[in-house]
Amino acid sequence: MTVKLSEKIMELRKANGMTQEELASICNVSRQSISKWEADIALPETEKLLILGEIFQVSMDILLKDELTLNEIKDISICGNNAIRKRKQELYEGVLIKESIMDDSIIDCLNVHKIELWNTGGKPKYWTVLFFTSDRKDFPELISKVMLSDPVQGQNWFVDFKAGNVKYIVFKDKILKYQIGNQAEKEQVCNECRKSGISHEQMNWSE
Repeated sequence: MTVKLSEKIMELRKANGMTQEELASICNVSRQSISKWEADIALPETEKLLILGEIFQVSMDILLKDELTLNEIKDISICGNNAIRKRKQELYEGVLIKESIMDDSIIDCLNVHKIELWNTGGKPKYWTVLFFTSDRKDFPELISKVMLSDPVQGQNWFVDFKAGNVKYIVFKDKILKYQIGNQAEKEQVCNECRKSGISHEQMNWSE
């Protein structure tokens, strides 16, 4: 039996005795957004999917794959905005350009939620972009070992991702991080990036 994401969200919400307003408050969206998700008019963003998974204690596979149904529904022990405070702090979320790594085996450490091809207008013509999460506690150390670095060409690749309120900028054998909202820490990281030849435009990463 095929069960759509929209149906799963509605079923999980009702099974946990939550109104659309209550779920909207936890996910920090409008009630209309929840209504659209459940009516299959719009899809939740990756960040909201992660929150839904944590609230209802189900995996991304269960939520996203139509052929997987809900085997059981678990009660949540807390409600309101505090319902997501138990989210794994080691859950990393970010975007990785596949061409920036020298060992594809690192992808085994990722949960890839979306893949896009970006036209670079140069060489290579396209980048393969992976939108991912990872629950490997040592992910920053692992990814830093496989990032490409070409000092001769003046090209230093980096990947940016976050865990909770901490932003990571990772180069080959170099891990930089700062608390989101701490401008002094961010400026220190940006200065290190400039030393590695990163332009101001490239430092316009999302938080």
